[in-house]
Amino acid sequence: MRQEEIWDVETARDYDTPGTGMFAQEVLGPTVDRLVGLADGGRVLELAIGTGRVAVPLSERGVPVVGVELSVPMVDQLRTKVDEGVIPVVVGDMATARAPGEFSLVYLVFNTISNLLTQAEQVACFRNAARHLRPGGRFVVELWVPELRRLPPGQQATVWHCEPGYIGLDTYDVLRQRVVSHHFRFGEGRQAQVSRSPHRYVWPAELDLMARLAGFDLEARHADWEGAEFTAESSSHVSVYRQP
Repeated sequence: MRQEEIWDVETARDYDTPGTGMFAQEVLGPTVDRLVGLADGGRVLELAIGTGRVAVPLSERGVPVVGVELSVPMVDQLRTKVDEGVIPVVVGDMATARAPGEFSLVYLVFNTISNLLTQAEQVACFRNAARHLRPGGRFVVELWVPELRRLPPGQQATVWHCEPGYIGLDTYDVLRQRVVSHHFRFGEGRQAQVSRSPHRYVWPAELDLMARLAGFDLEARHADWEGAEFTAESSSHVSVYRQP
């Protein structure tokens, strides 16, 4: 499926879950706090801004935010919260679209770079971020660590979440570094709904090489937005890259 087909009107309508999941204050609060500090008083650009989960509270903290977003329905949902004058958005691909002006910070949150399904596209995204930054600017990427150690020999899937009414599992293609996330939601009786999204997983070391190709140095890497130490057991990371 093309990304435009995944992030359609129905997905945009159901994307926001105020106060729960990735919209929970304990998730969103530390994210916004860290980005405010990294912005260092300058303008920021969010690649794949979506419905404004991070951009809206960041803007409310006084940080000027501009977005890039491929999905028009997601932008339409953002417009129910703020207008174009508050958070301008360029409709386009995060690997190639150009937003006007110069920024102190470009960021990609919640595994979004994995929506680019080839290494070439992911490298292009780093280079696109670099084009937008002023000297000394930062590029921040939040990404999960592939769970290949959980794959038993001969199996291709892991269940990463299970609760009443919902099961989430990932199927891996280790040859092409691809993952398809499957989301199963169950209602009353026989009612069920399934949605899928394809990703290309990236190890931190490969991400660092992409950064070097775009002229970045790794400034910091933590296990979360609050600055926990990144270890071999960490399930995700927040990596901060900086231009010289």
